[in-house]
This record gives sequence, structure tokens and C-alpha cells, in this order.
Amino acid sequence: MDGFMPSAFPSGIRLKFWQRWIYNCIHIERAISDIRVSVQNEGNEERNRMKITWSVVGFLQGLKSNLLELLGINRIRKIKQAHIQSLELLHHMCDVTKHRSSHDFVLPAIFRAIERGMFEFTDSVLQARPDFVWIANQKGRNLFHFAIECRKEKIYSLIYRLNKRKRIMIGQSADKSGNCALHVAGMLSPLAKLDNISGAALQMQRELQWFKEVETIVLPRIKESPNYNEGMMPCELFTRSHKELVKEGERWMKESATSCTVVGALIITIMFAAAFTVPGGNNGETGFPIFLHKNLFMAFIVSDAISLFSSTTSVLMFLGILTSRYAEDDFLKSLPTKMIIGFSTLFISIATMMVAFSSALFIMIHKQSWIVIPVIFLASVPVTLFIWMQFPLLVEMYISTYGRGIFDRKVKSRA
Repeated sequence: MDGFMPSAFPSGIRLKFWQRWIYNCIHIERAISDIRVSVQNEGNEERNRMKITWSVVGFLQGLKSNLLELLGINRIRKIKQAHIQSLELLHHMCDVTKHRSSHDFVLPAIFRAIERGMFEFTDSVLQARPDFVWIANQKGRNLFHFAIECRKEKIYSLIYRLNKRKRIMIGQSADKSGNCALHVAGMLSPLAKLDNISGAALQMQRELQWFKEVETIVLPRIKESPNYNEGMMPCELFTRSHKELVKEGERWMKESATSCTVVGALIITIMFAAAFTVPGGNNGETGFPIFLHKNLFMAFIVSDAISLFSSTTSVLMFLGILTSRYAEDDFLKSLPTKMIIGFSTLFISIATMMVAFSSALFIMIHKQSWIVIPVIFLASVPVTLFIWMQFPLLVEMYISTYGRGIFDRKVKSRA
């Protein structure tokens, strides 16, 4: 069992959304045997016709093969075929495990599987042998303690297949150093796991999410129980382990907020001035704008107002980040929410500023379309650059804060 690699199972490989769609649509079937057809015809005309037919068929088959290779369908098909074979082999292995009283040969393999995040392997073994939840490694940590240590949220979610009593027993069980599940959650994640998360603030948020999640399976008295070696409660261990990460998160937040505040302040200045220097000027007699009744002028005014209000909101949010106290719990909801609002409104202000600029330009020189159209096209470049650089971070931050979460509590109970 130790010879399995994470990529041998569906959970061990990352596919893009369209690749995942192709993966789900592919059906692995038995290979069709080759069919040989023998055609005998003495007529030259018929023979030439057959050559042309086979040439067309060969061309179409080559085109299909090249297209499948270009889209990566052949590669995805091979991946799925390997996954099915691995799952079948794993199924036979688990059947053997059911009838073995000793688990010494499984112990290293299952802990290695958890360390590598092999969900299918761990799930199948635990279904075959539910009693394996109590086996421990050299440190005295059971499977779920080790999943918390390695920060494997999908494997940890298997704990919800157990009833509440078993979950509490697992949560309060201690390793050789007296660390319960909450103590393990209070330790710093492996660096390789943290590196997959963008920004120190989001890393701190993920650590808090783990700690709060494990808190739900332990009794209130366990939250205040010290360990053997250091005599520290879980919350104290968490604070000590994440002291540097809190400082890095604070520095990352302040640097991002400072940069965005400068951009927002510039947009406020520009949009405020543009509201009183409307394109075309004002009527000398009435004082109203000359192009007041044009639709493009209304588009200019509305986009200018939206840009001014959104940039003001953005600056206020970033100022709120700069003046925050940066306590540990602030990284869970408060600070990410302010950053999400700040980034979103800053994006809206940049986009509407470009709309206001394009509207004003089209009003003044609408007859020179050969100049207006390229300039409007260039005006979309800043918006595109902002989306390309910052939008993925904004989406990741939103999903991490308000998404469905990394833990799956809807696993069907087995006990």
C-alpha cells in the first residue's frame, strides 16, 4: 500500500474547471478489437475509389487524433484510466485488510497516505477497518490528530462520519506530550501547506479556521487543559506559535492598504475636479452644461459620481485597516472583510473612471472616430491590468471568508 502516489487518485491531481468537465464526461470502456476487412475488386475505377475513401478516412482520423492531443483529452483519459485501476487495486487491498487481525503492515502506509493527502486511500481503509481510528503513530497521535497536524482538511472531515461521542473521545485523547486535538491545531502549519495560500493575512485566517473548527469537537474543559511538557493551554500555544505570522499578516495588510489608499486618493481628486469641469463647458447665460440633454453627458455624470463615491469608500476601508488593532481574531472576519470591500470599491472606481473619461472624450470629438475608438480601447488597459493582478486575490479572499469553507460537515454518519 505504501507504493501508492497521490496522483494515482482523483484527489491527488488538480484540474482546471474545463478539464474537470472533460474528466467527468469520459467513460472508460473495454478496448474494441481490431476488425479487418478484405475487399477484392478487379476494376481499376473501383480500386481508385477505395483508395480515395481510405485517404479521407485516414485524414479524418489523423485530424481527430491531433485535436484530442491539442485539447489534452488523451492525457485526461489516461489519467482517469489510471485512477480507475488504482481504485480497483485499493478495493482488493482493503478486502484483504478486513481479514487481517494485525495492522502493523498498514500503520506506516495509512500515516504516509494522510501526510500526502490521499483521501481515497484513507477513506477506503477506514471503511474496511473502522477500528483504525484509534491507532497511533510514534508520537501517540491518532489518525485525526495527524490529519490536523498535516492540515489535511478533506481527511479530517471524515471525523463527521463518526457519532458525537466518538468525536469527543478523539478530541480529548492526548498524545505522549499531553497534547489534545486542540493543542495540535494550535501548532503552526507545515510551511509547504502555508506556501499554497496567498498572503500572510490569509495564512493566518486559515490557521484560525482550523483552530475554530477543532474547538467544535472538544469539551469546554479541554480548551483550558494544559499539556504535559510546557503546561500551556491550547489558546496559549496558538498565540506563541503564530506570533510571527501575526506580524507578517499585519505588515502585509498595511502595505497593501497604504498602496491602495494612494490610488484611491488620486481618483477622488480627479473625479471631484471633473464634476465641476464638465466637457463642453457651461452655458454663459443659464450656467447649465451645454451638453446637459445628451445621453453621453448623463453617462459621464453618473460614472463620475459612482467613481467618486466608490473611491471614497475604498479609502475609508483601507484607513480602517491601517488603524486596526490587529488582534488574532481580527484576521478571521474583520480584516478580510475590510480588504474585500476596499478592493471591490477600488476596482469599481477605476472602471467607472475609465467610463467617464471615454464618455467625455466621445462628447468632445465624436466626429473623429478614428481617434476616439483607439483611445477608448487604451482606456480599458488599466482595468484589465487590475483584474489580471488583483482580481484572483480578491476572489480567493472572498471564498476563504464567505465561501462554504474547507471542511465538509455533510459526510453521512456511519455510526
